[in-house]
Amino acid sequence: MYGLARPFLFHVDAERAHGLGLSMLEAAYRTGLSPLLTRGMPSFPVKVMNLSFPNPVGLAAGLDKNGAHIDALFALGFGFVEIGTVTPKPQPGNPKPRMFRLPENRAVINRLGFNNEGVDALVRNVEKARRRGDGKLGINIGKNKDTPNEEASVDYIRCLEKVYPLADYVTINISSPNTAGLRELQEEQQLRRLLGHLREAQERLWTRHGRRVPMLVKVAPDLADEDIDVTARVLGEMQVDGVIATNTTVSRIAVHQHPLAKEAGGLSGEPLMAKSTAVLRMLRTRLPEQIPLIGVGGILTGADAVKKMAAGASLVQCYTGLIYRGPGLIHECVDAIRRRKEAPSRGHLPPST
Repeated sequence: MYGLARPFLFHVDAERAHGLGLSMLEAAYRTGLSPLLTRGMPSFPVKVMNLSFPNPVGLAAGLDKNGAHIDALFALGFGFVEIGTVTPKPQPGNPKPRMFRLPENRAVINRLGFNNEGVDALVRNVEKARRRGDGKLGINIGKNKDTPNEEASVDYIRCLEKVYPLADYVTINISSPNTAGLRELQEEQQLRRLLGHLREAQERLWTRHGRRVPMLVKVAPDLADEDIDVTARVLGEMQVDGVIATNTTVSRIAVHQHPLAKEAGGLSGEPLMAKSTAVLRMLRTRLPEQIPLIGVGGILTGADAVKKMAAGASLVQCYTGLIYRGPGLIHECVDAIRRRKEAPSRGHLPPST
């Protein structure tokens, strides 16, 4: 069914197609047609961060920034859905056009800039969602564009306090390339200071609500090796509950010949696969074993998902791959991971997807 819709969606502006795609998913869910978009999902439950996921394949943040389509997205078979990035106050994001498809490279460049309706609107949407099934909900939080980095912790804590009662986990986004200066929060002292404030807030909220919500940090793929060493040391010392590797890249090496390569923003999709997986692998060798990793960036096939798991991921997420492959990618990834896990007991490796 997605094969029929894709030519139409690819014929219109990328950001408009984004909105139309979500509207179509919502219409399919409300009319009971969601099963036509995806095959029955293989059963493959996993436990990570003391949370039980029905399968290890999730949706990365960015598709549903305001949490307005939670039930429709879960109906596709995701084991978990991450909404956001959300900021304390509504903000329009960067000027349009700000999203560009590179079909030849199965990639997207975006410079949306945390465009969202604000955390209060997201909370209202989450409260209205039915949340049927046992899929887990992650909420990705950020700071407003006009908040200086010295005051960033105020924005993050404000969002954390609002979403804490509703989230199964919360992600701290300090790695988007589309908010000026945001990635500076990955610098050692700023990162240590920010996470210190957030860990204190997490402990307060745990006591207040009687449940501990895991807090993850999403990192950039553009860190130098020595920066990865530092980041991993700080994340380990601050005892974060998990790390998402990675966000989009500002590098254009893989698409340098494309006419759109000069567009500012984060590059996602197939060209990000090798770079994000290398960072994932490096983090796995440097982080304490008890800190799980979620692998994201460039998953276009089930084999790609398997490579993320082999590099040290406990869970994976996709986003741009859905634009090019459709919801069938979810089933393909779950099945490929399941077959890889079962292969040792059968004495052979699963066929490539």
